[in-house]
Amino acid sequence: MASYRRGAGERTYLCIDLKTFYASVECAERGLDPFTQNLVVADISRGNTTICLAVTPAMKKLGVRNRCRLFEIPGDIDYIAAKPHMRHYMEVSARIYGIYLEYVSPQDIHVYSIDECFIDATPYLALYGLTARQFADELRGAVLARTGITATAGIGPNLFLAKVALDITAKREPDGIGFLDEERFRRDVWTHRPITDIWGIGPGIANRLAKYRVHDLMGVAALDERILYREFGVNAEYLIDHAHGREPCTIAEIQAYRPQASSMVNGQVLSRNYSHREALTVLREMVDASVLDLVDQGVVASSISLYVGYASEVRELRRLDASGSASYRDGCGNRRSSTAEDIPRPTSRPSQDPTGPLAAGPARDLIAEGARRGRAHTGEHGTRVPGKGGYAHAGRQRKLGERTNSRKKLMAYFEALYEESVDPRRPIKRLSIGFGGLLPEELATVDLFTDVEGEQRERELQRAIIGVKGRYGKNALVMGRSLRPEATGRDRNEQVGGHHA
Repeated sequence: MASYRRGAGERTYLCIDLKTFYASVECAERGLDPFTQNLVVADISRGNTTICLAVTPAMKKLGVRNRCRLFEIPGDIDYIAAKPHMRHYMEVSARIYGIYLEYVSPQDIHVYSIDECFIDATPYLALYGLTARQFADELRGAVLARTGITATAGIGPNLFLAKVALDITAKREPDGIGFLDEERFRRDVWTHRPITDIWGIGPGIANRLAKYRVHDLMGVAALDERILYREFGVNAEYLIDHAHGREPCTIAEIQAYRPQASSMVNGQVLSRNYSHREALTVLREMVDASVLDLVDQGVVASSISLYVGYASEVRELRRLDASGSASYRDGCGNRRSSTAEDIPRPTSRPSQDPTGPLAAGPARDLIAEGARRGRAHTGEHGTRVPGKGGYAHAGRQRKLGERTNSRKKLMAYFEALYEESVDPRRPIKRLSIGFGGLLPEELATVDLFTDVEGEQRERELQRAIIGVKGRYGKNALVMGRSLRPEATGRDRNEQVGGHHA
């Protein structure tokens, strides 16, 4: 078991993670041990393609990965399916945060996510007469005793090393507490692969590093910095620092940071394929809700964005026959056929020529045919066609030429953007809207053509609506469009994090 002494002037950070948090909360409610009980957190009413928000460590030992889909769980595994309760998870997380506050001050904690936080333990080690490992164990013990949830921890002289210690070395320690200093970092982490296990390095960065035959942090440290700056621009500084185990940012600096401008995003995955007209209803609901958030925060936007994800046509592809003459009606009611340009076309195979057509078969064969031909790839997240089309989505951004939180103005902007960018023939599965360049409401654009009094009356009405919703619930007041069959607003108002609370 590793231990260490802190050098003069050196800080000590903890990174604490609540192990398989959602699944652990559900097990704790049932009096079960997540290390022995097979349990997944998933809403089975959504079908077997729904994503499991979490699985217990017991299921991970059986090869079931986190964030899998229900149908990916082997049929011979018996398990409990727990419906997500997001509001309850947030309450438990807040309770655990309160436990931490019994030991440290709020200014020394940075909440990273619902189940993870950083703590600057430097002033508390002498106060409690504990080593960093003992202090981490004290916090973990308090959480376990009062909530039944197991935590793991990483210790390091900076935030990066504490996080990497949690993610990589803590798994090897019998007490679930990892520690890294610069020496141990070079010894244990420099050559660690895959590099995507390292905090802040995703598949995109990893693929770009692979072009230079770099697959670990040792390779990053050895690579010419000029190459890194050419490839990543200013973000190369993060890679270079982290490759040497450095992180200058402190919790105090995070707490003191105030962005000059910010953005807001509102998105959802629809429960079925929506037509162009139906999705417009949902879009209007989303604009209504987002405007209330803008007014509530007292900010105005100077730009907007729209993203629309089209539905996958895999199921329809299964109905195509070997002749390629079959047709079907898509989610918009349009007649589609196997000759359409945006879906793979099955044909008979006259020979074993690897460049020849494939015979009709399962859906995966049709998908492979499209990808092989370079015509299209149809998958869970839509259809990718070559050239400009990219993945099957539409989207556009627009600078408004003004700063506003007027519902009337923003609704008109989004409706115009929707009509301009969305194909009315294609069924829609995903919608997302964004507001950029957020600034204080006092900086709203006012010119000779602005109806100042009208916009002020509109804001007062919005604030009145916010007050009623805050007191009586979000569904106390809804627009008439939210009563339409295709509307989603009332159901979303009853959810937390996209799940029923």
